[in-house]
Amino acid sequence: MVAGIPDPSRIQADTSKEVVYIRPTKGWVPLNVKELFLYRELIWMLAWRDILARYKQTIVGVAWAVLQPLVAMIVFTVVFGKLAKIPSDGLRYSVFCLAGTLMWQYFSASAQSSSNCLRNNVHLLTKVHFPRLAIPLACILPPLVDFTAGFLVLMAVMLHYDYYPTWRILSIPLFLGLAMVTALGIGLWLSALTIEYRDIHHVLPFLMQLAMFASPVVYSSSLVPDGLRQFFGLNPMAGVIAGFRWALFGTPVAPGPPMLLLSALMACAILVSGAYYFRRTERSFADFV
Repeated sequence: MVAGIPDPSRIQADTSKEVVYIRPTKGWVPLNVKELFLYRELIWMLAWRDILARYKQTIVGVAWAVLQPLVAMIVFTVVFGKLAKIPSDGLRYSVFCLAGTLMWQYFSASAQSSSNCLRNNVHLLTKVHFPRLAIPLACILPPLVDFTAGFLVLMAVMLHYDYYPTWRILSIPLFLGLAMVTALGIGLWLSALTIEYRDIHHVLPFLMQLAMFASPVVYSSSLVPDGLRQFFGLNPMAGVIAGFRWALFGTPVAPGPPMLLLSALMACAILVSGAYYFRRTERSFADFV
């Protein structure tokens, strides 16, 4: 044995460590929910990073979450409530509008954030191995802070105008969950497409504005013509917003439970198809960025 060089016969391989092989995926790979669960701390860290970045070095901080729906409520009340005199299911239009605006702003913020998530995290895509689904999944969590702050304001406004919640309020997590599912599904589709087609993010704000007027944010679902009501539920947010108002005020959902069921099915279909498309294209993300 030469001095300074260990004897090969005495070297023992360390077999206690597990070897992980990283290979490119092929075909329509299945969703790995177990892997996402193992990286749950990363998801929370990404979400917390976005929350800190959103409110760090701001003048009014979390108050932006209150000002946005309140300002939108004032504008919509003047334009659609006072001038256009749109019916509001027997409710004060300001309260009616605030409820729809609050849920829509959560969905809009989540969908747009998750749609641009890959473009905003290029440094992670090209350097670190982790489930790419964790990035859009983390993007739908920070807007919950805004929704919670706005919901407290909505409760205060309701009590001010003598609208008291009933047992239906317990169903709000269900409709919020459907909004999260819809936002995540759209975010998965658009984030994967945005990586390859850079101009999609320019069209997204315009599409979100059109989608808002296709949803019962400033009007009631009961105003939709009878011939279109059976297709109205194809918009998942139509059922979410109508159900959210039902949970708060007990207003009728036109055309009834079938629309809520159709909206729920559409939300799940968007999520599943978006997740599989995301997984199908994620192996080429590093090539395009």
